[in-house]
Amino acid sequence: MQHDRNPVACPSARLSNVVHPTSHTTRHRRFTRLVLALAIGVPALAQAVAIGPMGPLERAHKAYELRVSAARDNLHQPLVPHPTNADELRYPTRMNSYTKGLPHDNLGIVDPAAYQALIKALRSGRDTDFEAIPQGVANGAKQRSPQSAYAFHFEGRDSHAFTMSPAPAFHSPWQASDAMEVMWRALIRDVPFIEFESNGLISEAVTDLKRHTDYRGPRDATGITSGTLFRGIGVGETTGPYISQFLLQQVPYGATRIDQKYRVQVPGSDHLTQYSDWLNVQRGGTASTSAVFDPTPRYIHNGRALAEYVLRDFIDQPYSNAALILGGYGSGALSDSNPYKFSTTQADGPLFSVNHALDMLTRVAMSSQSVGWFQKWLVHRRARPEVFFGRVHNHMTGQASYPLHPEVLASAALPKVHAKYGTYLLPSAGASGSPLHPSYPAGHATMAGAAVTVLKAFFKGDYVLPSPKQASADGLSLVDYTGPALTVEGELNKLASNISLGRDTAGVHYRSDGDLGILLGEELAISVLQELVNGYNENVSFSFNRFDGTPVTISKQN
Repeated sequence: MQHDRNPVACPSARLSNVVHPTSHTTRHRRFTRLVLALAIGVPALAQAVAIGPMGPLERAHKAYELRVSAARDNLHQPLVPHPTNADELRYPTRMNSYTKGLPHDNLGIVDPAAYQALIKALRSGRDTDFEAIPQGVANGAKQRSPQSAYAFHFEGRDSHAFTMSPAPAFHSPWQASDAMEVMWRALIRDVPFIEFESNGLISEAVTDLKRHTDYRGPRDATGITSGTLFRGIGVGETTGPYISQFLLQQVPYGATRIDQKYRVQVPGSDHLTQYSDWLNVQRGGTASTSAVFDPTPRYIHNGRALAEYVLRDFIDQPYSNAALILGGYGSGALSDSNPYKFSTTQADGPLFSVNHALDMLTRVAMSSQSVGWFQKWLVHRRARPEVFFGRVHNHMTGQASYPLHPEVLASAALPKVHAKYGTYLLPSAGASGSPLHPSYPAGHATMAGAAVTVLKAFFKGDYVLPSPKQASADGLSLVDYTGPALTVEGELNKLASNISLGRDTAGVHYRSDGDLGILLGEELAISVLQELVNGYNENVSFSFNRFDGTPVTISKQN
């Protein structure tokens, strides 16, 4: 009788024809037979290979249940509203709506048909509609990834399940303070952070911003001061140097260490200060100026250096550097909730080590951007600061009339910028101005909020950083800082704001884009951590403080 030679139909035939290697030890023969048996699905032998608290079938069911449970929990979350400031409806000219790269008239007002083409594409989500969006100039700048707003991610809540308050309305006192803070940031870009307390221009900025009735930056007991100016609203952010230690200290990078010195544009290298450049860039064209760089790399010592950093950084660069710096401090900097920190027989790695933190940073990177891009493109469509000051310029020069809040028109910053450049336009740190996507919230901010929340989950918030530094006035060296102690929590909060609000210093965002964007990213990271903690075997929870100081504990739910 002919034997069936199909190895699946006749597994014994396959086993009987095994050609063993020249080494005929018993251990090798058993290993070979077990591997082959596992490959062809012999149940008894396969179960003998893998040990552990779950058999293969139980494990498969558990993995399925975890995924279904996470999806079910997200499905049952209440639907959230998405309110706007109503400027898009209030102003038929779309004067405070995002329109960059589209055709504009000489006042920088968008062509109505072009704007409707953009709205049509956003509403339909069809690639053909996006390809039909008119450009303001031939081969002009392209819209930045609007279809990211529709992406699904499979860790944490869906990007459309988060909400935020409306952006400031064009005519509001909140918008007035938002805008004039950005202008002052541009005017003081070359003032060293270490000289903020003694610089006269900083004193003028403080005095001017004190006039605003809805300024939402931090204050101390006496109000806005040089020590609170341009800082973030998180706990610990007004303590110590302006720049976070995680943007100054050496980064342990494998077998080497990296000094955090960066390329910086020369003092006074501002752009889009002439109306023709401003208008051409709104249409998607280019400016007549280009960046001029200092040949000597420097630490982040002033606003111009910070602006250059946040215009060039990649998505998780500052946070990956922070994780490596924190890992270099040793186990004392690890969170006390780390399941291996106090173990006598086990050490961390791969889980709950610096490598785990680095992995988590990349897990929230793209999902945080989709959370932000949904709000940017499909909800708010807020115009950038450079557009607002185009309106200010045309209003001040009598070319048009806009409902600007009186606190804008009374600002001491406007005559200063006019005396320097002959216009009321916002000096941009980059020749192309803002990127081609809406302003609210800031993408850097949503990433900052998400990333710093992840780092807080892995590292100890009240750990005191050793040997703190600050940049010298010229940015060529680091000098000792000897003030109040700096903690991981405070310096991580500061890092988030340095990056998100540093974009304001570059002239491409408002404070509200950053402060509220950080909170949006924080919510996304918490939802991701909650899902992932359920998948760990260790008895673990994540405990840390939100940016406002509220304690959070994320524990296993299964």
